This record gives sequence, structure tokens and C-alpha cells, in this order.
Amino acid sequence: MKERVLQFGTGNFLRGFADAFLQTVNDRGLFDGGAVIVSPTDSKTVDRLNAAGCGYHLALRGVSGGKTVDEIRKIACVTRALNPYRDFEGFLELAQNPDLTLIISNTTEAGIAYDPACAFSDRPAASFPGKLTQFLFARWQSGLSGLTVLPCELIDGNAEKLLDCVERYIARWGLSEAFLRWVKTENRFYNTLVDRIVSGYNAELGEQWSDPLLDVAEPYHLWVIGGNTEDILPLQAAGLNAVYTDDVTPYKKIKVRVLNGMHTSLVFPGLLTGAETVADCMADPDLTRFLDSVLTREILPALDNAPEAAAFAADVRERFMNPYLNHRLASIALNSVSKFGVRVLPTLKDSMERTGEAPKTLCLSLACLLKYYRENEVSDDPAAVTYIREHTTEEVLKNASLWGEDLGFLTNPVLTAQTMLSQNPIREVLRWSVS
Repeated sequence: MKERVLQFGTGNFLRGFADAFLQTVNDRGLFDGGAVIVSPTDSKTVDRLNAAGCGYHLALRGVSGGKTVDEIRKIACVTRALNPYRDFEGFLELAQNPDLTLIISNTTEAGIAYDPACAFSDRPAASFPGKLTQFLFARWQSGLSGLTVLPCELIDGNAEKLLDCVERYIARWGLSEAFLRWVKTENRFYNTLVDRIVSGYNAELGEQWSDPLLDVAEPYHLWVIGGNTEDILPLQAAGLNAVYTDDVTPYKKIKVRVLNGMHTSLVFPGLLTGAETVADCMADPDLTRFLDSVLTREILPALDNAPEAAAFAADVRERFMNPYLNHRLASIALNSVSKFGVRVLPTLKDSMERTGEAPKTLCLSLACLLKYYRENEVSDDPAAVTYIREHTTEEVLKNASLWGEDLGFLTNPVLTAQTMLSQNPIREVLRWSVS
């Protein structure tokens, strides 16, 4: 099997989404391509993947078309995993592979960012766009053809922003104009939207199948791509739910505001009640009332109550109640500072513009985030976590580097929510927020 795909990201999502797509296309005899997983950070997951031969089982569990789905399939399209912090030369050698056609990434919302501290001589550059620039330069030097780049990070214009970062590194590092032309004319950067709930490892199934890498996902899947890539990865021919379009924006806005916005709004209020999974939250009357209020009072009005948004929201709520998924809140909470800025903040601002006041539910969600970060171990940018713990709420909210903009205008309503949290049980505060 030829290595045709470079995958930046070792997490459960890409293994339960993109790699499942690749496996399906291979099984249909349409691709015959393998993926090399590259860790965007100095991750120990690479060792776990290689120790298991990079093959794993994917459990698809849920309801599709009114029918229960509970199946296990083998994912064998990942050929190897590589850590560029330990094997930078091996990383650059991948660029010299003439069979390579596609780059896929999911480095979280914070991953596509320009870091001026990165140098071309770094082995590797710290940022994902910096690594990509180094990789593309090595490929250009080899005289090989350009690649198609499909970033799956949940930010608006993900491919456009990634390309902009690459262009900025080319300028900052003084790389040649010829290389810049090659990047812009010989490579295809396509915006994307991805949708599938991937809950990750399930201990019972992992033990049953003797598979420490087992991944669990719902049957539902959607990949919207801002360009037609059927020529190199025939997703539609394989019967997959792929949409090629000139504009990903309408799809992304509904998906990010509804599904991801509901997740991020819910996660810290849920954790503070002691809930561990989304299913726990959906079985809790206080949390479901909170979530339904966020959906009906804030999210859907911000989407003009469009019928397609309402229909999608109904489907999402049903997907959240999937009894087969063990979707842990701790997993959803990963890198929540950047997630809040992308997934929730636009809805919050739209609500303020519409009503003239900050919504109590979303301000409570933000207050719960700050409380949890200050009192618990979390997985996020260490500098962001330290800043939140060492500064006042007003200072934290005004720090535009955390949220993407100055949130000082939320100081009073967030402080009100924090006072409620300090003086009352979380369930009483949840009820207060929806009153």
C-alpha cells in the first residue's frame, strides 16, 4: 500500500473520521493508499500507535436511518506514525515521496496560528503552519508536484488561514519567490467542514478486542470540502457523505454554532455537576434545561431560526442522546479557551446585539470554564492556564490573546455568574441561568 496521505494529528477524531474514510475508499478498490500520521506536538501517542502496528478497530455505534448500528471494523490504512521532534529528517523525507497527494490536519482550533518565534532552522518549527512550510519547501526542492491540503480544524476559512500562515513564514524566513509561486499555484488548499462525534476509547470494547487503540464513533458522518477532490480521493464514488461546494461557510456556521457550540457551552457546567459524559448530561433535567435554553434562546435565533438549522439541531440533540457513545466531557474540554472563542462567543455576541444584554446561560458557561481551569488539571496551552489562574477575571477577559478579542464587556455578567457559583450549589445556578 503506497503512502499517499500525510496526516497531521494523532487524536481520536481523525482516526475515527478521516482514516475511516480512507479505509472505505480502499475497501472499495478506489484508492489503495495509506496514511502516515505525524504528531504536531512532541506526542507520546506516536509510540503507542507504532507499538500496535498502527492498525486498530473502529466501533460505529448509534442509530442511522431509524436502525440501530453496532458494528466493528478494522482500520488498516495507517502505515506508521512519526514524531518530527525526534525524527526531523524522517519528516522531511516524507516530502520526497512521489506517491504523496494529500495532507489532512486536525490540530484543534488553536493549531492554525502564526508564531513569529518559529525559525526555518528549527527542527521542527513549533507551530503546525511552520512545520507545513518546512515540509512544502523540502518537497519543492525535490522537484515534485504540489499537494492537496484539507485542514479539518473548526475555524472559519481554515485553509485560507493556513495558507496565509505559510505565506507569512515564507516572507519572514526569506524563502524564494519561486517557492512562493509553487505553493500558491501548484498546491490546492481547500476549506473544509467535518462532522462526526468520535468519543474515543471504550475500555470494555478495547479489552474485548484486545486493542488499546480502539476508537468509537457514531455512524453519522459528513465531510464538506470547498473544492472537488474526487479526482484524488473518490469519496462520493465510495458512497460516503461528502459534499463538494464553492462555499463551505453556510455549512460550517450551522454546524459549529449548533453541535460544537452546544458541546462547549455544556461541558463545564456538566463537569461541575459531576457528570462524566454527554449521555450523563442528557439524562440530567437541570443540564438538559440549560442546554435547551442555550439552543432555543441563543443559538437558533442567531441563525435566524432557519428551518435547516432547526432540523440539524433536532438531529444533534438526538445524537447527543446516543446510548452507545461514551463521549467523555474531559475529551470535549480539551483546549477549551480557543474553542469558546470559536464555538460560543459569536453566538453570545449575536445575542447581545439582538437583546441588548448578555445571556445568563453563556456567561455562566464561561464562568464555569474559569472556575474549572482554576481548580482542576486541564489540557490546554500552559501559558493560557497559568494566566487564568494568576490573574483576576477582569484581566483574563480583557486578554485578547486568549479569546481572539477583548472580552472586557462581559466582566460584569461573568462576575455575577461567578458570585452565584460561589454562594449556591451548581444546580441552583443552572436554574437561575434559565429563569
